[in-house]
Amino acid sequence: MSTEYAPNVVQFRPEPADVKAAEQAVIGAALLDPAQIPALAAQLGDPSAFYHPAHETIWRTITRMACGERPVDPMLLAGVLRAQGDLGRVGGPGYLHACVEATPTAANGDYYAEIVRLAAERRRIGTATSRLANMAMAGEDQADLDAVRTAALSMLADLAAGDTWLDPVPLGSHGALPTFPTHALPGWVGAYVGAVAEFTQTPPDAAATMALAALSTAAGGRVNVEIRPGWREQSNLYLTCAMPPASRKSDVFAFTMGPVYKVEAELQAGARAVIIEAETAKDAALAEVDALMAKARKNPDLDRTRLVAEISAAKMLAEEITVPPTPRLTLSGDITPETVTSQLAIHRCLAALSPEGDLFDSMVGRYSSKPNLGVFLQAHKGERLQSDRITREQPTVDKPALTIGVTPQPAVLQELGTAPGARDRGLLARFLYSLPPSNLGYRKVRTAPIPEKVANAYDRNLTRLLRAMTDLTEPVTVLMDQAADLAIERLQERVEVQLRPDQPLAHIKDWAGKLVGHITRIAVLLHLADHIASDRDSNAWRAGLEAATVDRAAEIADYYTAHTLAVFDLIAADPATEDAHALLQWLQRPKKDGTHRTHIKAHDAVASSRRFKKVADVEPALHLLAQHGWLRTDQPTANGQRGRPQAVTYRVHPAVSTPTAPDATA
Repeated sequence: MSTEYAPNVVQFRPEPADVKAAEQAVIGAALLDPAQIPALAAQLGDPSAFYHPAHETIWRTITRMACGERPVDPMLLAGVLRAQGDLGRVGGPGYLHACVEATPTAANGDYYAEIVRLAAERRRIGTATSRLANMAMAGEDQADLDAVRTAALSMLADLAAGDTWLDPVPLGSHGALPTFPTHALPGWVGAYVGAVAEFTQTPPDAAATMALAALSTAAGGRVNVEIRPGWREQSNLYLTCAMPPASRKSDVFAFTMGPVYKVEAELQAGARAVIIEAETAKDAALAEVDALMAKARKNPDLDRTRLVAEISAAKMLAEEITVPPTPRLTLSGDITPETVTSQLAIHRCLAALSPEGDLFDSMVGRYSSKPNLGVFLQAHKGERLQSDRITREQPTVDKPALTIGVTPQPAVLQELGTAPGARDRGLLARFLYSLPPSNLGYRKVRTAPIPEKVANAYDRNLTRLLRAMTDLTEPVTVLMDQAADLAIERLQERVEVQLRPDQPLAHIKDWAGKLVGHITRIAVLLHLADHIASDRDSNAWRAGLEAATVDRAAEIADYYTAHTLAVFDLIAADPATEDAHALLQWLQRPKKDGTHRTHIKAHDAVASSRRFKKVADVEPALHLLAQHGWLRTDQPTANGQRGRPQAVTYRVHPAVSTPTAPDATA
């Protein structure tokens, strides 16, 4: 089974600190001596050579000002950035002055630009070599190996020329997706996931995703994590692993969720006596009220004032007797949004678990004339849940926490993607998606059973975690130590880069905007599972969350990022996809003279079809084509003329004009 990452997904890896200082020095040199800007721009080449997103934004603004022959200094630059809405994002005016102060002398600007350029070149080479390594590992026969050799020669030629084109990714499809990194899970969880996958002959992705759902069932809403003051995340996750029919999803689900249902049954059995006692006391109190009312009806001559006082006191006593609800940890998948709302109002923390996709059917409106998404949006974030349908016995609830763990068929996800509001209102952005390959046709007939020691460890530790979490009377907040906070900050910077128009996550900004939050949620679940296995201290999990745990969570997030890109292409939830198909077909058609377009601008794309009225209409499709590797942006160069800067030019991938170009719609 392939374990490589999708080619367009940039993993979270730190950049040396000296690169940041060099980037600051390049900006500082340009501000100290604007005459150097053309030379520095020529030496850097593409502005994406900057590693830090704030620096690239600042540099693009500087070069645009220079192209328009506008004077450049920190104050004027701050004004332009403010007008663009970027000043706050790059650190404010103070950061521009900090770049100037960090520059020893403007005379060495070319030296610092060379450091930045070489670092960018190393990243490009690393991307190319990683891609080749992934292709080599995925190959199974001589034809695959020949393809790797051909790609290697092409990439080496591009690298030698300083111009690297990776193979474009077809729209609506994806390359080989990674397998879940089970080594990033706590040892007792990873061992069980591997054993279940082997025994059921299923991809480990399914068992790993459902195991995370089991951890989320235990902790979701009961333990929160504070990254830094003012930023807290709950620990509940929305998880889905899409697999075709006959993939043994139910078996995987039963193995991973067994301890959850066992503990739920034990909690219900343990509460039964208390519930019966409370019900009996309440019934007796209500019976006394009924007796007093009957007495009043039969004896109209009694002292009405005293009798009313007695009846009122009896009613108040009856109302003060609270019958505790039957404990619940889970909901079935075949349940209405209204029922989810009412049950969350009673229990606050619940998990909707199912080996099928029936929960998604409810979301898209099986039981109503239109989708009802509100409770699923609110219960992920923990927003105050209020409904006119909630009765006095089911009060409005603060901080609801819903976990979702389902294994639907891929077609169910496609239906969800077309539901009105699913994308626009943010439902799709709340899920972590897994889309593993099918094992059908390649499964072993006889497999080793799950080792008893491994199964017992999973049952014991998950049961212990469920018991510890459900015993909490109030939510507990776990803090991150300073190193973990810095690790999160680095992740924020890396994700921010990938949100740019020419980067992998540009067309799923809604999902990627929640990615760091997802990482922190995964991290706290790993933290709890790591510490609950310790017999030495039952409260060890209350300790600070460490950076190493954040790194493991980020690796798991890399996995879900690659799969989410594939799922969003599968469900075609992005409105830019059809426009991108139309543009690509236009690019693949030769011009009247038989040649193909090698460079285009946005206004050329607008003129290509009546579906576009203005540049703003076509930009999302251009960004999507760039994200898939079909286009590359070129920064305008200075033309010596005043006025508006030149429009961005897009270079077209050479594969578009070749007879053997990959099928864009495969």
